[in-house]
Amino acid sequence: MHVLARSLRDQRRAIAVWVLSLAALVGMYAGIFPSLRGSSAYAKVFEHMPEGYRALFGLTGGSDITSAAGYLNTELLSFMAPLLVLAYAIGAGANAIAGEEDRGTLEILLANPVRRTRIALEKFGALAAGTVVLCGALFAAVQLEGRATGLDVTVGGSAAAFGQLALLGIEYGALALLVGAATGHLTASRAVPALLAVAAYLLNGLALLSDALKPLRKLSPFYQYIGHDPLHNGTDAVSIVVSAASIAVLVGLALVAFNRRDVNAR
Repeated sequence: MHVLARSLRDQRRAIAVWVLSLAALVGMYAGIFPSLRGSSAYAKVFEHMPEGYRALFGLTGGSDITSAAGYLNTELLSFMAPLLVLAYAIGAGANAIAGEEDRGTLEILLANPVRRTRIALEKFGALAAGTVVLCGALFAAVQLEGRATGLDVTVGGSAAAFGQLALLGIEYGALALLVGAATGHLTASRAVPALLAVAAYLLNGLALLSDALKPLRKLSPFYQYIGHDPLHNGTDAVSIVVSAASIAVLVGLALVAFNRRDVNAR
């Protein structure tokens, strides 16, 4: 039984809708940009904000919000793109095992001659592939639609930003997989990663306002995603290693939990 192939086939229509929706979203932002480029009034909205609040919008240091990179950081990469990618990844991770159990199809799947480890790994592979496709669609839309309206950002910076976004999504998708594998509860496998994502997002931004929180900022997956400003600075090797290691740990724990849990005990 090819669990990965079946999982990808089952979500192909949903992924197509996601890709089209993300392309439309980028098109909207790209269409608005020419009217805001170089606008001093628009820049002043953020100019006098405290640094911590600026960080919530993806602005650090002397970032120019009216530039292409500053605009994308603020309007797309700091909130809307991660929100949508996380919504997909957490949903896919929750449905991978807890969703099957909730629908009553997990026992049928386990009745086949396939190990639980393989099932969990191939389910994870499907959510990771879907997340990469979504982030690839965002990258392509920014490069193609952005160029048509003057929203030009470097290919390298854009690839670094959306590559790190894919890792962020996969990390929270793996967390949803873990919660589902450990509990079998669909609601918990969606709610726990979502709540932790909100907490990590706030920690990344608001840590700049508090000396007590500042040392904890690097623990936030959102810091690994955007804290080094990949759109301007490109790939950060440390962030990639930390994100990849976190994903590996979460998937490993999910395998252990799934193999140990008595599915029939619910």
